[in-house]
Amino acid sequence: MNRKLNPLAAAIGFVLLPALATAETIELEPGVVSASALARQSHEMVVPAEVLDGTQLVLSREATLGETLEHLPGLRSNSFGAGAGRPVIRGLDGARVKVLSDGVGVLDASTISPDHAVTSEPMLAERIEVLKGPAALLYGGGAIGGVINVIDRKVPTYVPENGYEADLELRGNSVANERSGAFGITVGADQFAFRAEGNKRRTDDYEIPDSPGEQHGSYNDTDSFTLGASFIGERGFIGLAYGEQTREYGLPFHEHADCHTHGPRDWHCAGHDAHDDHEEDEDHDDHAHEHEHEAAPYVDMTQKRWDLRAQASDPLPGFETLRVRIGHSQYEHDEIEDGEVGTRFENNATDARFELTHQPVSGWRGVVGAQTLHRDFETTGEEAYVPPTVTRNHGIFLLEEYATANWRYELGLRQEWQTIDAKGAADSRHSGTSASAGAIWSFVPDYSLGLTLSRSQRLPTAEELYANGPHAATSTVELGNPDLDEETSYNAELTLRKLAGPTTFTFSLFRNAIDDFIYAADTGRDVGGELREIEYRQRDAVFTGIEGQVRFQATGRTALTLFGDHVRGELKSGGEDLPRIPADRLGVRLNQSFSPAIDGQLQLYRVRQQDRVASFESETEAYNMLSAGLSYTGFFNQTQYLLYVKANNLLDEKAREHTSFIKDEVLLPGRNLTVGARLAF
Repeated sequence: MNRKLNPLAAAIGFVLLPALATAETIELEPGVVSASALARQSHEMVVPAEVLDGTQLVLSREATLGETLEHLPGLRSNSFGAGAGRPVIRGLDGARVKVLSDGVGVLDASTISPDHAVTSEPMLAERIEVLKGPAALLYGGGAIGGVINVIDRKVPTYVPENGYEADLELRGNSVANERSGAFGITVGADQFAFRAEGNKRRTDDYEIPDSPGEQHGSYNDTDSFTLGASFIGERGFIGLAYGEQTREYGLPFHEHADCHTHGPRDWHCAGHDAHDDHEEDEDHDDHAHEHEHEAAPYVDMTQKRWDLRAQASDPLPGFETLRVRIGHSQYEHDEIEDGEVGTRFENNATDARFELTHQPVSGWRGVVGAQTLHRDFETTGEEAYVPPTVTRNHGIFLLEEYATANWRYELGLRQEWQTIDAKGAADSRHSGTSASAGAIWSFVPDYSLGLTLSRSQRLPTAEELYANGPHAATSTVELGNPDLDEETSYNAELTLRKLAGPTTFTFSLFRNAIDDFIYAADTGRDVGGELREIEYRQRDAVFTGIEGQVRFQATGRTALTLFGDHVRGELKSGGEDLPRIPADRLGVRLNQSFSPAIDGQLQLYRVRQQDRVASFESETEAYNMLSAGLSYTGFFNQTQYLLYVKANNLLDEKAREHTSFIKDEVLLPGRNLTVGARLAF
């Protein structure tokens, strides 16, 4: 691992260290979206964006990234119990939604299967940025659905004013007997800063609504730590961090089957349930909890990761900023059944991106950059349904903007090349071209209207090309197609915003037509063992929708927000609905400030019945979700503290997430209470 990263880090350091010695420290303005590349705030961006930070992030955080973000318009989670939940943006998930760690991939195996966890840890995030809609120009053709960029502090970017700063958070939750904590400390002097951070989470199986029982196999145990160090000059910084994360989490529904093949794509299975659904556990002490872990199939995951980050102002004549991000990960997890390893997944990957912001030329200011990804993936064991593959993806991109008094224009272009070498199969070579044009018109003060047109290409993944075998997590036998071509997305989006005054709002209307859309089609063939056969196919598809929110500041202390989202995904020919498209949602939120230190929130939303379903897919019923929260912020000497309490699913509704592969077997958690405290000094 070190041989791969250290020479590159040394070379970048050799170039950057002299440049960091003089000039001015780089600081982003408050509210600037790091993922925007041109240092724009969310309301200034052509692509619709959401930012979670501060107290709002603390109160929104859950165990998985998908749960943390699912209350935002246009976002859901493809929940797979308490341990795995990947974000779904406007009905698109998996490889179509890029999850980043400060600009580079998280480099886990979460795009391969919904039961694989996203390794980004919400409790250690400083800010989470969401770009909705195609963001392929900056982050690759796979980002047809959008981008989740998690900003952390593992690599220090400044020396603390008093020589040190620290934060500590503890929380607990009633529905799963959760015990969680996180810490972070940064120390520094002169031009050097050091960071240590980590978290620990222990949860039991969560309770389900209207039942004395629990969702068997829904526990989640997580441990992580990171050490980072930086050299910080007057023109920027260069730093390196190393971290490890281990997770053990249950698989709430795992259909084990003994499968054999009579030909390359002719599978027959005979199986049994790996456990009884909704099985009750007798006690919750630590020893019993260990036995619970053995009783249900579970994932035992480890990720070791290096991050190199650097930034410098005025690096070359004619350029304002140089930004470098490199991540290298060694990831593996075992899926364990009856105490034995059934399947092992290994993913060793490196992702690197370089950006140069140039000074205005004839009024145009922009970013030119390059990105490269190397991924070595292998799975062995009972569910080795994808052969070992090596993926190499390279891209170059250009994004330009031009601003006048009332208008701002953006133009972008990206070219991408990809090669996948697969053991025992023909290699795959693809290339893709993406382009976009957008404009924002501030037609009167505090109002803006934005229009974006884009053409994006996504290159097929190794799983879509080469899958061939049983997949217990989704109760399917998956058949890939090595002849798959590139997806081409034509997206149009109109966004209306009001930015100031007692009433503010954001509404977005979008249409995303995708030629040669790759999807997992149920063939209708029952291969036995209660498994279904799915085959990756290509047909033209279209996604249309609307989302938004209106906030009314009734008094200085009271605000009312209405929010909602709708998306429809269907095949163009015949109008057949696509699977796992989120149901419509409409809600209201009341924010009340009781004093300068005390804030409260009450939220109710309704998720409608989803009866627009694909062939062989089941419907999900409507439900209402009521939640409430209260927080107190205070100071003790130089220490700021936040005390908070929140309650979710107060109506104890039997809710099923339609985007989940296991929605028919697994309910979302029942009524629950979270209590927490956060200190910063």
